Amino acid sequence: MADQSERGDGGFTLWVDADATPREVRGLTMRTAERRRLAAAFVANSWMRVPESQFLRFVLVPAGADKADDHIVEKARGNDLVVTDDIPLAARLVEAGVLALNSRGEVIDSGNIGERLAMRNLMTELRSAGVQTGGPKEYGRADLQRFANALDRILTRIAKLGRG
Repeated sequence: MADQSERGDGGFTLWVDADATPREVRGLTMRTAERRRLAAAFVANSWMRVPESQFLRFVLVPAGADKADDHIVEKARGNDLVVTDDIPLAARLVEAGVLALNSRGEVIDSGNIGERLAMRNLMTELRSAGVQTGGPKEYGRADLQRFANALDRILTRIAKLGRG
């Protein structure tokens, strides 16, 4: 279980995989957590600034592959929400019963994680075979707005259930 410094008083924590989340999303998530008075933990293996707040925490994990992911999976619980663009992390969270949301406002759950993993693996294989895949489309204002709307809907639903 996460120590009290990383969990909210109501048992809800908004986790952010800060290594795999655009800066705009991190900023919006910080403002949202402050406004809604929710515990939010930003996990990364390199230092980043998080404003001083009773609601916001920065968790620095050791350098190394998947250290931030491992920390989030270990600490997050079924009533938490994790913001990440890391598909393998999202798969681990879904398996553990934790809701994941990507920076484009798409909920990642048991209904779509298989397809997302398969596509990620295919693209990885293509790149390793020398195929130019082009990467993801540029992150824009419409993406941030979709994320903001999805985050608001999820947090409102959680609050109505008395979990946040």
